[in-house]
Amino acid sequence: MHEMTVMAGLLEIIEAQARLEGFTRVARVVLEIGALSGVEPGALRFAFDVGTRGSVAAGAELAMEEIPCLGRCPGCGVQSPLAAPFDPCPACGGEPMEILRGRELRIVALDVE
Repeated sequence: MHEMTVMAGLLEIIEAQARLEGFTRVARVVLEIGALSGVEPGALRFAFDVGTRGSVAAGAELAMEEIPCLGRCPGCGVQSPLAAPFDPCPACGGEPMEILRGRELRIVALDVE
């Protein structure tokens, strides 16, 4: 389950920010997760709940916003939503589409005390 590794990375960032800014508790973490990031939200939520015990983020709410995948055809330039990384262009049939959005995994906000 790579979500445990993802959670560990998130926690490192959160704890580094706590040291830098001097907060002692995180009430809420807001993430953007791309549809093609490979992260399973349910597994990440479980990993977060377990992995943050005893940390500044213990008991914090985890809010996740999914970012849909968007691609651009290198042949004709059309931009279109993608369901999979190698979807053909809906306008000209060319492939593979260049992925513009949908692989993100980032902390957007921390509500702290």
